[in-house]
Formats: sequence, structure tokens, C-alpha cells
Amino acid sequence: MISHFFEWNRTPFTKEIPTEDLYQSSSFQQCVARLQYMVKTRSFGLVTGEIGAGKSTAIRSLRDGLDLTKYQFIYLCDSSLKPRDFYRELLHHLGIPPKFLRSETKRQFEHAVWDLYENQQKTVVVIIDEGHLLQGDMLQEIRFLTNFQIDSISPLALVIVGQPELRSTLQMRLFKPITQRMNVRYHLGGLDREETRKYIEHQLEMAGAKHPIFTGEAINSIYGHTRGIPREINNVCTACLLDAVVRKEKLVDATHVDRILNEYKEF
Repeated sequence: MISHFFEWNRTPFTKEIPTEDLYQSSSFQQCVARLQYMVKTRSFGLVTGEIGAGKSTAIRSLRDGLDLTKYQFIYLCDSSLKPRDFYRELLHHLGIPPKFLRSETKRQFEHAVWDLYENQQKTVVVIIDEGHLLQGDMLQEIRFLTNFQIDSISPLALVIVGQPELRSTLQMRLFKPITQRMNVRYHLGGLDREETRKYIEHQLEMAGAKHPIFTGEAINSIYGHTRGIPREINNVCTACLLDAVVRKEKLVDATHVDRILNEYKEF
């Protein structure tokens, strides 16, 4: 509907944008660089960010850039995950039938990780998303993964990803042993005003736009409402474009944005 009206190749502001076409803000580049560092050095680290800041996109960028002949990528996103199921889930991703007892599955996973590292020169990369929703016993269990070391050599990379409240949780005395083991910590913030403009223009350019669609005032209004959070920018821009399509207008100005933001206030 949008792409047809504006005569574009595809619809902008969607999740389907290819990794190579992502807008690379400075904070996003920093985030991906730290993820890559943790993978290459087989480190334990933390990435936090507001809802919609681009954490999942950064993980996707990391995954798509990995040489799968050298890395075994495991992504877990289950807020209800319990210690008794943790290693079973990891083994499932490695294609290994888990045994019954947790102690057995833990040894299975440790053996599998070392086997991949020593005999296949392959590093296991474990990404645990939605970390802010994990219970304390699960966070403690994750810490045990960092004990997979011999002579200071770790055979796997481990990254916990979550919303800002995860940092507050990990600052508690109970979880001090976890934070002390973290080699890298990074918070992915929102875009600034100029980056928001560039982000919107980049999305439109990747869709096939040949000329500006959003006025400067419209972009300023969008930034003020979204605080530079990419997912929020996507939502507002999409709604504005739909509004423009219905009205058969090919320029989005502050009036369109105000109309959409007023609609949001009703929910």
C-alpha cells in the first residue's frame, strides 16, 4: 500500500530490512563492535538498552556476520527459563539429546563446548536475551557457564542482553560475582536529533525514495516524541505514511505527525 502509492521498491520502517541496509548510528556501531569483541575473545558481557533501541537488531547484525564454520550460534529468549531446563535447551541447540539429571546435562554441555573448541576449532556463542526477566536462580546458573575455563582459556562467548533494569539487578550484592566476571558492558542508547533525521532518510532511501518525504518540522516532532528510539520512530513514521496515503499526499509535514500523536493519546 505505502510502497505502491509512493512508487518505492519496498516498504520502509519494517523489521525485514536486510542487515547490509541497516542504518549504522555511532551507538549501534559501538554495540556491534563490542559484541564482536566478546565473540572473538570468548568473553562474558552485558548489553542493555531501552525497548526498541536496537538490541535485537545488533544481535542479528552480529549473527549474520559470523563465519558459521568457526562459530556455533545459540540464541535463547525465554523469560520462564529455569536452571533445570537451561542446559537441556542449550544441548537441544547443539543437536545433543539431553540426559535426565541437571548435573548430567551440565556435564554434557561442558563436554560438547570443549569438544567443539578443541577438535573442530569452533567457538560456541550463547546470547541470552530478555535477561531482565530472568529469576535470580537463573542468573546464578548463568554464572556457572563462565567457569568453563582451563588455564584462563574460555571455550565459549556468553552475552546477556536486557532492558536497563537488568543493570540495577546485577548491582545487588547477591550478583556481584556475576558482574565481576563481565569483561564488557555496554548500554545502547537512542539516536540524537541529527541521527534521527539520518535514520529516517536512510530508511526511505533504502526503500527507493528519490526525494525527501518528511519535512524538517515533521522529523523534529518525531524525535521529540520517540526520544530517538528506532522502534518508536518506525511506528510513528509508518502511521504518518499511511495517513499521507489515505489523503493522497506525498509529503509528510508536522500536521501529519501531530495528527498521529493525537491518535496515540487516545490509547
